[in-house]
Amino acid sequence: MPTTATIGNRVLPFDPLLVAAALCLILLGFVMISSASIEVAAVRNSNPFFYMIRHGLFIVIGLTAAIIVLRVPISLWERGGPLLLLVGSVLLILVLFVGREINGSVRWIPLGPVNLQASEVAKFTMVIYLSGYLVRRLTEVRGSWMGVIKPAFPLAFFVSLMIFEPDFGAAVVLMGSVMGMIFLGGMKFSQFALIVSGCVAVISSLAMWQPYRVVRLKTFLDPWADPFGSGYQLAQAQIAFGRGDWLGAGLGNSVQKLFYLPEAHTDFVFSVLAEEMGLIFALLVVVLYGLMAQRMFRIGRRAEKLQQFFMAYMVYGFAIMLTGQALINIGVNVGALPTKGLTLPLVSYGGSSLVVSCVMIAIVMRVDYELKRLQVKAASKPKAGKKKQSTTGSDDE
Repeated sequence: MPTTATIGNRVLPFDPLLVAAALCLILLGFVMISSASIEVAAVRNSNPFFYMIRHGLFIVIGLTAAIIVLRVPISLWERGGPLLLLVGSVLLILVLFVGREINGSVRWIPLGPVNLQASEVAKFTMVIYLSGYLVRRLTEVRGSWMGVIKPAFPLAFFVSLMIFEPDFGAAVVLMGSVMGMIFLGGMKFSQFALIVSGCVAVISSLAMWQPYRVVRLKTFLDPWADPFGSGYQLAQAQIAFGRGDWLGAGLGNSVQKLFYLPEAHTDFVFSVLAEEMGLIFALLVVVLYGLMAQRMFRIGRRAEKLQQFFMAYMVYGFAIMLTGQALINIGVNVGALPTKGLTLPLVSYGGSSLVVSCVMIAIVMRVDYELKRLQVKAASKPKAGKKKQSTTGSDDE
């Protein structure tokens, strides 16, 4: 099976299926946010196209950032890992002092007309740093507990700051991504099982720490016990899925977005999509995320085979983070998971999430490009055995 996509005899610089899946999700997000936010924007901002225009600008910014990142060598990211970790730490600390409060959470740093979500940048920086750490300490990670414990300190620091915001969903995604990266780095399964058990215990304790999370858990178990109170969001989301049926009510014909379903254009845009476009289209979105994950893991595996371990672990981390967050968001929308307050990557409204997700995809594309260059160089390099045989044949003649 070929490891690179080709057109004729030309090797494509980037994985076409990965690019297609990401662009389809971005364009789908623009269409659904335009539909889901039109009534809310008309009331809140006196402009029905307010969120549509802003999200369109975020897409332009995200794609521009992706084009710039495509030109950055992967070696530069590897060298800058510790500095990026410091940047993430500063942002998480800064948001606690100057952050803007929205719906009871202080997660955003105001930057004029836009807000920067510190946890989105922090998750990105942690993956970059940990990828470099796994390369430097790979033998220690695979052979002793100390190699696994060391990265737990910056992780615990990040998670603690996220809990104070609070941003419980981002903390869960970050912990899951870090554990997945370390496991793929070669951690013993017994160590992995013990650490996962510890993380589950920590997450359970954090969930019980604040009363509103206990209410969310109870609501998750039976949202219809209080459909007009604590179970309102989940109940309205399930109504949206029920109205959508197989083929949907039609684009723009959602009833739940008319102030029945809170945060219809952010956390619950998938419910509006299911209502307007139907179950079949909702499953297509899941397939797109599955395709994106498969292509990213394929690129990561190829990097590992070529001994490019920093590239491999970084791609694995981004793949786990993006698809894990997507699965959690979809799980919340369908009522399979408690409400977390996480956006749907590349689809939901939110500048920070969209731009950081675009940058992650761009870095994976750069990895794919550099791996193909390595493979082309290796293929064009003459083998010593063949060269010697040719010379011998020439002498015989």
